[in-house]
Formats: sequence, structure tokens, C-alpha cells
Amino acid sequence: MPDSDLRVHEDVRVDTSHGDHERFAHYVDKNEMMQSAVFGTPIRALCGKVWVPSRDPKKFPVCPECKEIYESLPPGDDNGAE
Repeated sequence: MPDSDLRVHEDVRVDTSHGDHERFAHYVDKNEMMQSAVFGTPIRALCGKVWVPSRDPKKFPVCPECKEIYESLPPGDDNGAE
């Protein structure tokens, strides 16, 4: 299984050029997600999207690009050690 330090989180950006219909849950680094939750700082998903997460990612479909990248990663160590 790929690195357990990645988690899925929702994309809450409003894309004014294409409307608001493309909301996905994205894969992000777990540590960055925690920092974003505490400080409200933007994070970058595997696919390159940058946003400040604020909603439940379980309510959105997973970003196909993030999923493809995540599944292509080499297996990681469960405790995060390299």
C-alpha cells in the first residue's frame, strides 16, 4: 500500500471560470493537512491543486488525478520511516 502519510481531503476552491461543479476530495500529506487545520494555511494536493480545506472529504468523489498519482507511488512504511 502507498505511504500512509497521505490522506484524502476536499477541494473547496471556487473555480469561477468553469463554475462550481468540480469539487473533489484530494490526496494530501497528512502533516500538511494537520497544519492547515490548525493554522488555516493552504495545502497542495498530489494533483497540484492548492486550497484551504474546510469540509468533510467523505462527501465528495476522489479526484481522479490524485488517485492515479497515489496508486502509482511505491509502497510506504506504515510508521512513516524511510
